[in-house]
Amino acid sequence: MPVIIALVGATGTGKSGLSLDLAERLAARGMQAEVVNADAMQLYRGMDIGTAKLPVAERRGVPHHLIDVLEVVDEASVARYQSDARAAIDAIVERGAVPLLVGGSGLYLAAVLTDFRFPGTDPARRAHWEGELAMRGTAALHAELERRDPVAAAAIGPHNGRRIVRALEVGDLTGEPFSAGLAARERPWRPYRQFALELDRAALVARLDERVRGMWRAGLLDEVRGLLPLGLERGVTASRAIGYAQAIAQLRGEVDEAEAIAQTQSLTRRYARRQVSWFRRDSSIEALDAAADDLAAQVEHRVADDLADSMNE
Repeated sequence: MPVIIALVGATGTGKSGLSLDLAERLAARGMQAEVVNADAMQLYRGMDIGTAKLPVAERRGVPHHLIDVLEVVDEASVARYQSDARAAIDAIVERGAVPLLVGGSGLYLAAVLTDFRFPGTDPARRAHWEGELAMRGTAALHAELERRDPVAAAAIGPHNGRRIVRALEVGDLTGEPFSAGLAARERPWRPYRQFALELDRAALVARLDERVRGMWRAGLLDEVRGLLPLGLERGVTASRAIGYAQAIAQLRGEVDEAEAIAQTQSLTRRYARRQVSWFRRDSSIEALDAAADDLAAQVEHRVADDLADSMNE
């Protein structure tokens, strides 16, 4: 069975560039590769600058899937993403191409690669935790989740009240941590190889801080102005995206540009730290030095036998 090549890691480590370099190396072998996006925020149409989304003209002709598939008023769902991503991968394999799963959203990646199953819902427990969210606030509920399930708390972060409520509901419903499904590495959905780009913390922080400054220079405020009439502020997921929430606050006059940038830099650094922690817990991951010059060649070499086996099936 063809192998999925997953290129993962913290934001700003160069996953998109590596995916294109690898696709070109595979093309030289006579093998087409197609990218399946695994960045939750790149699912949203129009959210380009703040998500570092590759413009179509810069994708070097490599097909990309699951980019620009949601409106800003839609809620992103791991369950829906799992279904859509697996359908895209099945279609890529049927075309005889190599699927490259690329991104840094840990839950989304795990949902595709492993035998990750979604528990049902319990309206009473959901209502309980929604009431707790309304009374106690997101920070208090995140602290509760961190006490019960630190892995899920790290993956979800302290700002997404909807997903925190869901994780607590699942814990009540199943008696197991919400993250329990993430331990199912021995039950992959399809064969896969997973490579994480890693960068020295100081170098990563410098890169991320400059990326945020570059977002404002590239016109993030204008992008957000254009999304507001489309319902950005009503989007449960999109309105909380790092950078977008701060740009909205700047446009409202609640913060000046320097503060909006500083807040975005701080949140981006924290998010990257959570991503690094998440991926380091996954024993299936093979680490790559993001500062190396020959990353695509390294990955190609490591997966050569897997690709040869899949072609011979």
